[in-house]
Amino acid sequence: MIRKKVGVRIKELRTSLKITQEELAFEANLDRTYICSVEKGKRNISIVNLSKICSALNINIPEFFNSKLFMENNNE
Repeated sequence: MIRKKVGVRIKELRTSLKITQEELAFEANLDRTYICSVEKGKRNISIVNLSKICSALNINIPEFFNSKLFMENNNE
């Protein structure tokens, strides 16, 4: 499921930077509970919010999707 993959990728990038959900939420101007639910794959994320999160993580959207996680072909 794409929602789960996006959530896993956000968490992977966030933890690699050693920042909390609260810190990411502050930098992206989003609510911490929103970040939490996205990381768990429970929410659909808009492209606008994905862009905010990518900016907060200091990457661009193509870099975000340049991961083995999204390269796997399992028809999702």
